[in-house]
Amino acid sequence: IELHAPQTLILCPTRELCLQIAGDLTDFSKYIDDIKILPVYGGSSIESQIKTLKRGVHVIVATPGRLIDLINRKTVSLANVHTVVLDEADEMLHMGFTESIDEILSHVPDNRSMLLFSATMPQEIAKITRKYMSNPMEITIGRKNEGALNVKHTYFMVHAKDKYLALKRIVDYYPNIYGIVFCRTRKETQEIADKLIQDGYDADSLHGDLSQAQRDYVMNKFRLRNLQLLIATDVAARGLDVDDITHVINFGLPDDYEVYTHRSGRTGRVGKTGTSISIIHTKEKGKVAQIEKLINKKFEYRQVPKGDIICEKQLFNFVDKIEKVKVNEEEIARLLPSIFKKLDWLEKEDVIKRMVSLEFNRLIDYYQAANEIEEPKEHNSKREERGKGKKFDRNEGGPKKAENGYARFFINIGKM
Repeated sequence: IELHAPQTLILCPTRELCLQIAGDLTDFSKYIDDIKILPVYGGSSIESQIKTLKRGVHVIVATPGRLIDLINRKTVSLANVHTVVLDEADEMLHMGFTESIDEILSHVPDNRSMLLFSATMPQEIAKITRKYMSNPMEITIGRKNEGALNVKHTYFMVHAKDKYLALKRIVDYYPNIYGIVFCRTRKETQEIADKLIQDGYDADSLHGDLSQAQRDYVMNKFRLRNLQLLIATDVAARGLDVDDITHVINFGLPDDYEVYTHRSGRTGRVGKTGTSISIIHTKEKGKVAQIEKLINKKFEYRQVPKGDIICEKQLFNFVDKIEKVKVNEEEIARLLPSIFKKLDWLEKEDVIKRMVSLEFNRLIDYYQAANEIEEPKEHNSKREERGKGKKFDRNEGGPKKAENGYARFFINIGKM
């Protein structure tokens, strides 16, 4: 404490996680006098951070990009750092921070202690441990990459054009859903959020194109349950820590299957059950089998709920709410005589019918007019039957293999 210089450095991939860790450390250390903890991240005033550094801090929680900026400006010294923590190390590598981490660690004494936290352990993480850690001890909580025991994994397979319609039906089927919908890109995230908001859902988006103030506002709304659905990219959701999430919905499966473990781990926390739902199209069927192997769990295939089933679920949920609603006798006592008088001409059954109609006419009208989502036909088994005993080549339209000495790569191109 007497040394007013950074002694512990914690690196994390996102601003949200940086702020969360700094806040938690402040809470943990509130009985330690004079300890100074500084979150260092982009999107906030660098001049303010420099002023705080000059006054002296003991712990820095930083995103790599902003810390590199401060190092280059020679406004921070890491010469006295004895403990380095890399949190969400796998995500930092996915985001391309490898060179930044190398640069930062080159300014830290060689005799430091180092802790590395990662939800998955790809080869790149193993390289970092070999490069920067001496005789590291690996501690695994549970089995590597295994899904949580209390999370149920299901998938719905639809044509690509029907994915959004399927999402709406799934959300309507679970009236009390409190969940995150994961999308692959920032563009897709915003588009899905805009559609849901336009269709009357309590939803909002969280992605890298939002300002820090906008992201804080959205996350706070979600934490307070003022949002039912958060539509997010994987990176932006890293700093969000909420225990009561009932459902995670994958609007398509990630290319990196270990990312699925991150996503599904958002639900089923603190001893509660949760559901991880994937909405896929026919070309993604093979990914399901690969993820099943990774997490050591089977996915349950389900058909997209039909309109009449959804309306029934919503109706009985409404009835449950009526049964459980807390009545403030004092507040409504003075109004009841007028209400009774106005509705006196109606029978009890008529009142119930009108309540239900008032609540559900829009939903019922929508699903009565909507066509059911067509279930894709499975072609795999037929192809296998036709292909038995045959050898494929390029001219026969069969599976294409890489030529000798070459490897095949699949690259997604689009706005992230």
